Amino acid sequence: MVLRSWIAISPDYAVKSLGLFVVAMTFVVGLVGVHHPFPRLGSANHVTLLRLVLVAIVAGFIGEPRTGRIEWLAVTATIVIVILDGLDGWLARRTGMTSPFGARFDMETDALLILILSALVWQHGKAGPWVLACGLMRYAFVACGWILPWMAGPLRSSLRGKTVAVMQVVGLAAALSPLLRTPQSIVVSGVTLAALVWSFAIDIAWLFTGSRRGH
Repeated sequence: MVLRSWIAISPDYAVKSLGLFVVAMTFVVGLVGVHHPFPRLGSANHVTLLRLVLVAIVAGFIGEPRTGRIEWLAVTATIVIVILDGLDGWLARRTGMTSPFGARFDMETDALLILILSALVWQHGKAGPWVLACGLMRYAFVACGWILPWMAGPLRSSLRGKTVAVMQVVGLAAALSPLLRTPQSIVVSGVTLAALVWSFAIDIAWLFTGSRRGH
């Protein structure tokens, strides 16, 4: 009660965080049987699971009062998530337990975090509703793959893609931080979105070119 009063969160906070975690875990459990080839989850996936818990904690701040304390808590949790993101990949390679499941689990956790951060940046008045495109673009890309089969093809793993993904998290966290006010937060959010549009444009062009060569 004292902590809740200090942060100034509503009684619904825990329900929102737990609800998102349960929904996300339902998706994860569905992936295990299809893409996980090992008899145990592995240390890398346990780290990703911890990251998902932190993402759910940040998600609970959506709809809560716009306070500097909440902004700082969300940014601090995001910093920990980014640090752990580097650890889970290293553990997977070191233990020899890399798998399509681990890669997908990691990617979906990152995508969910970006969507939540973009919603918080908008909610806290740090940028307009257009900033939601940072979080929604990846899901729109997947949806387009259902309509246009050539967009559902596998993408290359590239330094550019990984750098832009990290930039999304760092840029949105910076925009949300109390250290940045408008218009600085708008500029940072805009640069973050522009980098994402540029990266997606390259991927779409590569997939389209590949589909033409296949005919």
